[in-house]
Amino acid sequence: MRGLLLAWACACMPSVAAAQGLLPAPVPEDPVAVRNYLDQAKRVVDAAAQPAAPWNGPRDGPRAQRAKRIAIVAEDLRNGGVLGVVDGVLEAARVVGWSTRIFDTAGTPELRLKMLANALESHPDGLVIVGGDARAVLPGLRPFSERSIPIVGWHVAAKAGAVPGTPVAMNVSTDPLEVARVTALAAIAESGGRARVIIFTDSGYRLPQEKADAMAAVVRACSGCTLLEMRDVPISRSQELMPGITRSLLARYGRRWTHALAINDIYFDYAAPVLTQAGLPNTAMAMLSAGDGSESAFLRIRARTFQTGTVAEPLNLHGWQLVDEMNRLLAGESVTGYVFPVHLVTADNIAADGGDRLLYDPANGYRDIYRRIWERP
Repeated sequence: MRGLLLAWACACMPSVAAAQGLLPAPVPEDPVAVRNYLDQAKRVVDAAAQPAAPWNGPRDGPRAQRAKRIAIVAEDLRNGGVLGVVDGVLEAARVVGWSTRIFDTAGTPELRLKMLANALESHPDGLVIVGGDARAVLPGLRPFSERSIPIVGWHVAAKAGAVPGTPVAMNVSTDPLEVARVTALAAIAESGGRARVIIFTDSGYRLPQEKADAMAAVVRACSGCTLLEMRDVPISRSQELMPGITRSLLARYGRRWTHALAINDIYFDYAAPVLTQAGLPNTAMAMLSAGDGSESAFLRIRARTFQTGTVAEPLNLHGWQLVDEMNRLLAGESVTGYVFPVHLVTADNIAADGGDRLLYDPANGYRDIYRRIWERP
């Protein structure tokens, strides 16, 4: 995987703007190549920052399967991304007439299998996993499969679609590596190719680590940029650890540290106050997140307080998609495999697509489309 990511970084291929071709790897002694690299990086970032495009997902499918019981196992409801998706599932479930029950693992490994066991004991017709790693909890998923209970998830694997080797029929997600690439390219573009970066990740999960590796590969491909270090901080302990880690990194790198990249906005919730306490101006450091799009991130971006961007997930939309994919399985049909395009939220576009409500909620009519699919008013 690392070799593949490095190969990509050297070519810098942005699928967000595939029509723009390949980003050439910059050559330090060739100013023209460096300028071309930056120009194309900016085009990729600008494409990702455009308002939501018209709906390009499914438009037909089975009618709502009525009176189903759905168990929702959430990785950690303190995480804004997880909470946003759960809210979307609950909203859509009400439309189709399903009852739901939530089981929160609070981000602790010892609770994951227990919550899955509790979910199984609730005798659900379907299981929705929000966050986590499907392969890591495979022993807890097998009993559902043995009882022919369909399973869908959000961010439970590195790629969207069915999760090989598990009974998860559909992992709903944007393209996580594209999210990571756009985040890193945004840092490079706004720094003029001079970003000095620290990346925050959680190696306890495969997906965050792969996103962090993808960001690192892009930074390393920028000849004028420097990857200062990659720091492993468990998401579940970010409140406890990030203040001290941030102070330590400031003491070590000082003004050399210009950009913080993270696999989730939650790291910045606890790093930003430390930067303010240290007396740093809001523009002294730029924070960009490869995923989530939490309320606090929107507030920081809108106030221009350190955070300059988040590649926000359409959390509520993903919740509706989870319900639609589950409905198809309950009707004996196949999942859609739909992947929503990547979107970068910045101060320039934050007012669009739900930004006034501190979330990314694409204004493409997805709710009405799903209602028509389900034939629900």
